[in-house]
Amino acid sequence: MNLASAILVLALSTARDVVAFTPSTSTKRTTAKITLFDHNQALSNDESSSIRSKINNPFANFCATAAMTAMLWGSPAMIAEQAFQHPPTSPIVQMMVDKSSSIANAKEKASGTGSRVNKDPESLLRLGLPIKNKEVRSLQETLENIKYDIGSKRKSAAIDGAKKSKNMLGGKQAEKIAIACQTPKTCTEYMKQMDEELDPLIEAMKASEDAFTGSDQEREALDKAYKAQEKVVDLLTKLEEQMIPPGYETPVPPQYSDLPQLKRRAKVEMIVKKGQSGAQFDINGVNFPQAKMIMVIDGYTAPVTGGNFVDLVNKGFYDNMKIQRSDGFVVQTGDPEGEAFGYTGGTPSKSIGAGPHGERLIPTEIFVRGDKGPFYETTIEDEGRGGEATVLPFSAYGAMGWARDEYDPNSGSSQFFWLLFDSDLTPAGKNVLDGRYPCFGYVVEGSDFLQDIKEGDVIVSAKVTDGLQYLKQP
Repeated sequence: MNLASAILVLALSTARDVVAFTPSTSTKRTTAKITLFDHNQALSNDESSSIRSKINNPFANFCATAAMTAMLWGSPAMIAEQAFQHPPTSPIVQMMVDKSSSIANAKEKASGTGSRVNKDPESLLRLGLPIKNKEVRSLQETLENIKYDIGSKRKSAAIDGAKKSKNMLGGKQAEKIAIACQTPKTCTEYMKQMDEELDPLIEAMKASEDAFTGSDQEREALDKAYKAQEKVVDLLTKLEEQMIPPGYETPVPPQYSDLPQLKRRAKVEMIVKKGQSGAQFDINGVNFPQAKMIMVIDGYTAPVTGGNFVDLVNKGFYDNMKIQRSDGFVVQTGDPEGEAFGYTGGTPSKSIGAGPHGERLIPTEIFVRGDKGPFYETTIEDEGRGGEATVLPFSAYGAMGWARDEYDPNSGSSQFFWLLFDSDLTPAGKNVLDGRYPCFGYVVEGSDFLQDIKEGDVIVSAKVTDGLQYLKQP
């Protein structure tokens, strides 16, 4: 038995269900909590009560972490073996999977494959746009690398990257980008603005070179460079959105037409306050009376999941709802008061049916990079494609996933989670969430608040601030 296996056995024997879907002892209903480990049988009420107490037990949390680490640090062969333990059944829907494209992309593995995990949610959202243009992707890579160079004080490299980007924005590469846009003139203007914003970035980096290491002058210059780089990549996002084919919609099987669908992207603002009166959020030693987070919900990658979430936000479903789980791995909510474990106000889908208390259910929705659209009602392992890259990976702090029952891919309703991503627990290429749960968006502002959002804190408001017009109701 190797070290990883030994750690896994020890940890599972102590806290095998800390991160599992567990029956709630207070309401005797299923509280969907994401699961990383399979179990041989259902838990009794006594067992679930014991497990519930372990969630807040530091030693149990340590064991859960050790178990996950052991699993993730196992060999690729072990991961592959787990992926193929259960051969593909006959899924209700096997839709839009382009097999030849799948083979062509076989070497593009799960999120984080390579020397550096892409943890930037804005970058991941850009990469998730339905565009194919190698020139703009090359420009994107160069511009995004500047951010890493600034952060690591690789000043010469940052300057070189900025100069290289200016050359791209002024040559034949820019012409090829503009031609691929819906309105070439608009893209040309965006690229002109990007070129202009790179000048203060270069100036700031040169000023940081002239400053003493660690001085206030150096820090001020680097801050200016950061802000300039942010302006450039914000323009890059607008540029790439212009390259989406006119009228593009991610294909969704017709049997899900009776569920809300998000046709593009939307922004959601959520305000969370402490459950205890007068308490504040402590973020790196600074207190805040409330947590404000901005999330981008991606209808290009997860039209059904994203549509369900935006619909519930717009209905006020999450207003005044408590956070129901915060264990250092995820922050989770969406379980309403009463017997029902999900949303019961809508009409259930005919193809999926209703939950035991009339919950509107949605299917698991997985979009693998290289496919023409998502597949439904099954997981990436069940499809025999374990390890392939999903369009939106769980590789950013604040990645948003849809919770469901461990053994039922069609049991999601209203519960979702934010992943507290840690690259130490998710080594490159071994993210066990990709393809098992739908990733439907990211927190793009305020993700630091997740570190101090605890069970019992309250979502005082959630609202759609942009993109509501892209929500298509049944």
